[in-house]
Amino acid sequence: MASTSVSQRDVFRSIATTEYLDWPAYDSTPLYDQSSLTALIEDFRTVSGIWFEHDAHDSVEGFVCQYPLPYVEFSPHDQYSGPTRYEMSQLFRAFLLKEVYGWDHETALVEYLRQHAETRRSLGFDSVPDQSTLWRSWNKRFSADLRETVERTAQTLLINAQNAGVAVPREPERKLQYRNDESEATDPDDQTVLAEAAKISDHVSHVVFPAFSLDRGESCEIHENAYWGLQTYLGLRERLAANEGARSFVYESTRDRTPLGHAHREHIRDLSIDQVREMYRQAITRLLNEVAETEQFFRAGIVAIDITESDPFTGDRTGYEDEIIGTKKKTDEYAYQWATVQLVGNAVPLVLDARPVRKGESRLEIVEDLLDSAEDLVHVDNVLMDREFDSQHVLEMISQRGLSYVVPKRMQTSEKAQAKRLLQRSQDRYETDRKLHLGKNEWHETTLIYRRKEDSEHDDHRQYSVFMTNCGSGHLTEYGYRWEIESGYRSIKRFMAATTSKDFGLRFFYFAFACLLYSIWRAVDLLVQVELTGDYEHSPMVTADNTLTLVKKETGIG
Repeated sequence: MASTSVSQRDVFRSIATTEYLDWPAYDSTPLYDQSSLTALIEDFRTVSGIWFEHDAHDSVEGFVCQYPLPYVEFSPHDQYSGPTRYEMSQLFRAFLLKEVYGWDHETALVEYLRQHAETRRSLGFDSVPDQSTLWRSWNKRFSADLRETVERTAQTLLINAQNAGVAVPREPERKLQYRNDESEATDPDDQTVLAEAAKISDHVSHVVFPAFSLDRGESCEIHENAYWGLQTYLGLRERLAANEGARSFVYESTRDRTPLGHAHREHIRDLSIDQVREMYRQAITRLLNEVAETEQFFRAGIVAIDITESDPFTGDRTGYEDEIIGTKKKTDEYAYQWATVQLVGNAVPLVLDARPVRKGESRLEIVEDLLDSAEDLVHVDNVLMDREFDSQHVLEMISQRGLSYVVPKRMQTSEKAQAKRLLQRSQDRYETDRKLHLGKNEWHETTLIYRRKEDSEHDDHRQYSVFMTNCGSGHLTEYGYRWEIESGYRSIKRFMAATTSKDFGLRFFYFAFACLLYSIWRAVDLLVQVELTGDYEHSPMVTADNTLTLVKKETGIG
């Protein structure tokens, strides 16, 4: 079916009413303008992701011809200064079509346009351009950045079309290209890794940081990137607070003006927790869009939900009892608590969403909220959680979503008795079905799996762990992936700025931004590994400090 004005209106209406989607990108942040190529790539990704889901849209070529380009300002990327016959938008579409079909030379494009008059007219050509004109336009008139934009946009279109089940002119290579040379190091040295990481960090920072906005109005003397540069700078130095960091930032930054510590904190405090979460999800959406174009990302499917806590709070918490709550270990100490949902398993371990934990909130509320976010962003199959989430209502909710789960169970009297019997029989593993009461004569059916720990320090029933699952014992090995979330928390806390403030929003922003820096690091590492080796291993090739050092340069530090 061919697209119509109605089907096109459906697409843009869907974009306008979908959370986390912005089009055009330059209109959503002061960090882009109409000439931004990063914004253009983002726009093509956003629109094509919805376009090809429509029943009337089954042609990549049709999208190339019909995507609205009038708002794009190509002149900064036009290397010619004199009069020219063709508009940049016409040539952009033509070269995008060439790249979509994978033609190596302009001759193939010329021949295709001769044979397909309707396509030629849709691209805006009254007659067929000659081969030499097209060659000069691509090699001399288009800037190198614009040529790369055409290549990356074509790849994005092919991937989104293929993901939607639309026939594509050629198989997309799910590997991002950031280099001009075609050689690949089989065993890259440190200098090669850092050089590649620099290019990718540059690109990723330009993609991610526009999702954050302080809404300071126009004509501000200090560029908004300076605030994110300072926040990144704070994350590079362990236990560095805003005032001290801002003083050091003045000398290390290449910017003429940088924010003072108190001004930085005041702007952050003006952000509500809902605003911070929305900006975070937009940033993660942009980051996911980058890594989703590699085949390695499609290993996603397992998420882990957990709660972490800040260092114990030792001050007066009067008036803040709902926010500075007890610790997870039920001691007499108090702390701020944050919950996250994170990709684990074979996927790159990105933090998909984060939220604060307040007094009185149920684990069911927390898990529902985080799963809503995760399922909006990625395909989820299995959910891993700690034993603090072993509520029958949480498990029923997960099952009702059609998801599987693996959760350790707190051992009560019956579980302890069963473990003692297994110990007497020297039985390492035992599986049994169990019904958990939901109330009003309703039950949740689950499976209990007893597993004996190797080299346990105990000589009684504590040698056994009990897990609950709705997906069979074969998935129990996946619970080992959950350690990644604890490992991630250690890095995240390392990236947090120090503060003594009790402001809940400020505290949460510091945690959320640290989650973002962690996710940027892991995404950059994935992209570097894929680019240099063609594969992805969990052991990082790029260090966290290297990544953040590169990112801070892109936000204003020399």
